Amino acid sequence: MKNAESLVTDEFSDDLFEVVGPREEDSERIGRPPMSAFKDSWMRLKKNKGAVISLIILIIIALLAIIGPHMNEYKYYETDYGASYQAPNQDHWLGTDKFGRDQWTRIWQGTRISLYIAFLAALLDLIIGVTLGAISALMGGKVDNALQRLIEVLVGIPHLIVVILLIMLMEPGIITITVAMVITGWVNMARLVRAQIFKLKGQEFVLAAKSLGSSNTRLILHHLIPNTIGLIVINMMFTIPSAIFTEAFLSFIGLGLQEPHASLGVLINDGFKGMRNQFYLLAYPAVVIIAVMVSFNILADGLRDALDPKMRK
Repeated sequence: MKNAESLVTDEFSDDLFEVVGPREEDSERIGRPPMSAFKDSWMRLKKNKGAVISLIILIIIALLAIIGPHMNEYKYYETDYGASYQAPNQDHWLGTDKFGRDQWTRIWQGTRISLYIAFLAALLDLIIGVTLGAISALMGGKVDNALQRLIEVLVGIPHLIVVILLIMLMEPGIITITVAMVITGWVNMARLVRAQIFKLKGQEFVLAAKSLGSSNTRLILHHLIPNTIGLIVINMMFTIPSAIFTEAFLSFIGLGLQEPHASLGVLINDGFKGMRNQFYLLAYPAVVIIAVMVSFNILADGLRDALDPKMRK
């Protein structure tokens, strides 16, 4: 009998069997190498081909806006009436305007100014909107009511009326346009941050920080703002093309920058006046502003997907 049992044991050894389903020791095993939230978001953003292409286009345009005006000997404000309305040629790569000014230099100088205004306005919107939105949500009570009433008043004022009033009080220029866009531009950012912080302020990690004696400033800077950074970045990415369009629109209707300054709106306005005979004056700045706005919007969509925690696997 013992010999039979030993024979069976030798014939059916443990090596012939496999465990069906997950092993107990694998239940707490990490499925992939640990990585930060930034690296994880970047890896998912790289899988979005449209966002990557848009990012490359924006980098190229930004580099040309920096070095483009210095790639030839012409200045954006220099006039040469003997070279008026020249088509693109070996000397003037994108042609000249009615004053003989080099269009290559003026387009990239105008792109630089438009991007500068847009980024400055978006940065100020970010600072003001995030600060007031966080304070409103965290403090609550009378502070929240007062800030919400202020936001409602600003939302009710048409943006163009604010711009016209500022133009009447101040000279048209970069500072005037930036101030006009910031006066009402921070409202949307403040609303989004306020709503997000209202969701976070009752969670356990915030209550734990309060119980350990964290001040409101520390709560905002170290706990609440870092958990809303994805929302802030996405909203800022949508704010920049909106600011570029606003600047171009104001300059196009004569309320923005004036000659001899260059911006995309000023160049489109000049090109529109002579589009029948010199269509290139309108085509080149229009292509640049379309590329910038479309690229920013596609990149913002890609960032929204990449930074969304629900999209993580």
